[in-house]
Formats: sequence, structure tokens, C-alpha cells
Amino acid sequence: MFETQAAMFLYAVSPVHMGAGTATGIIDNPIQRERHTHHPCFAGSGIKGALRHGFEAIGGDKELIDTLFGPESGSDNLHAGAVSFGDAQLVAFPVRSLKGGYVYATCPQALARTQRLLNLVGETVAWDIRDPGEGACFLANQNLLSDGRKLHLEAFEYEGLQDESLKATAETLAALAIPEGEAYQFFREKLKSDLVILSDTDFGYFVEHATLVEPHVRIDPDTGTAEDGGLFYTENLPPESLLIAPLMASRARDGKQAMDADEVFLKIKTVLGNGRGKLLQLGGDATTGRGLVMAKIVGG
Repeated sequence: MFETQAAMFLYAVSPVHMGAGTATGIIDNPIQRERHTHHPCFAGSGIKGALRHGFEAIGGDKELIDTLFGPESGSDNLHAGAVSFGDAQLVAFPVRSLKGGYVYATCPQALARTQRLLNLVGETVAWDIRDPGEGACFLANQNLLSDGRKLHLEAFEYEGLQDESLKATAETLAALAIPEGEAYQFFREKLKSDLVILSDTDFGYFVEHATLVEPHVRIDPDTGTAEDGGLFYTENLPPESLLIAPLMASRARDGKQAMDADEVFLKIKTVLGNGRGKLLQLGGDATTGRGLVMAKIVGG
């Protein structure tokens, strides 16, 4: 039984490839997606495995790895770990904008799920979430509009609508998700001003078709040239994407460490920056700089 609950925001600093393992479309290496929404996601098992693997490198005590995450398979002392990570759900997605470079796009569904999780872990938020309808959007920054009326995202045009409550929603989200400090000030302020609410349908289009897809080739080691049929495409979640995942803690179950759930949570929270943020590496292609995310824990 997990006794302490918190939420962990994950902000992509570089492209992130959390692979789905199988492909049925034109992309050879797609990213993980939820079945019902088709939004990009990070599996909780992948988050936990990556954190376990890099726990010592980010300042964790090597002696606590088995206690917090569970032992490796084949261990003589099998037991469950004291920390659990749920799947990370998409909160906001960067979309190229004619003005302002890009916006943080979200939708009523994504905001409602974020609000639900935050309230479950003790961070009381009461956002006024409304649906702008297809072909329209809610925004607070009038400078993003062309001719004072239209917002242009990629090749699409949306009617810009005012939502007086959006500014408060964006400020709360930025304060919770983006760490304090000068290094993050630009992104914290941009999230406050350039958060845009699209309909669930319009948002769903962008998160499916506006990800980062990169071509790769396999090189023949003998000739030093591309192999025949060696061209393949890898999908990445773009930088500036924001996700949220549940984090839960129980008492230590290894029979060695006498730690209750609060102590376990404090251990993991301290290693992850104690609310100030910590840079992690998730997913594949780490040797090419992929998978860098800033983790920040709230609640608990």
C-alpha cells in the first residue's frame, strides 16, 4: 500500500525518444502513446528503470537502490520497491507559431487530467477549464495574433478568443512545473504568457503530426557508406514538451531499512532536487543527446 503521493513534472530539454517497440505506420521507431487519446506518454516502468539506472550518478546513495526500486531479477532477496512511478501524461505541447516562435498548446482534456492529479496529491488547483471549439483557441497574449484576430499554428489558422481565467491557470502551471532560478526564467515567463488552449480534436492533431521525426541511415562498416535499405525514421517528443506523472511511496519492504513512507519519499525527493528540479535522461539515443528532461516534484 502506497501511503505518500506526489506528482512529478517532466519538462523536455532535448528531443526524447521513449520507444514503443513496434511500428505499423511509416515511422520505423515511433514513440509511446496512450491507446485512448493517442497522446505521447512515458511509461512509468521506463521512468523508474531510467531513474534506477542513473540513481547514483544524480547523487543518490547506492545502498538505497534496491530498497527504493527493488532488487534486480535473480536476486536472493526479492521484494517490491518502496517507490512507484505512474505513466507520464501530456500537459502541454510546443507548436510552431507565426508569431512568438512557438506556443505551449494544451486542451481541456489535458488540463483536466493535470488538475485531477494535482488535487489528488494535495496541490489544490481550481482551474476554469472551457472548450474553445474546433477552429478556435483561448489565449492571453494578444501579440500572438495576426491582425488582432487570428492565431497561426503551423499551416493552420485559429480564431483567437479571450479567456480571463487563462492567465491565472498559466501562472499556476508555470509556478508548479518550471523550477525557480534565472536559468528557467525565460521558459517560466513564456509558459505564463503563451499558453494556448485548443479543442481536444485540434490538439490531438498536433500531438500526432507535429512531433520531431528524424531520418537515420545504417552505415556498412566495410564500405563506410549507407547500407542498402538502411534508411529508417525515428520519432521524438520535441523539446519544451511538458508531462506529469504520479509518484508514490510506501514503507521500505526489504527487511533491512526501517523507513516509513515519508522517509522513503524524502529520500527520492531530495535526490530529485527537493522541488528545485533535476536533469534526468529518459529513453533511447542517450549518446546523441536525446532524452534530457527536467524533473520537478510537487505535493507529497
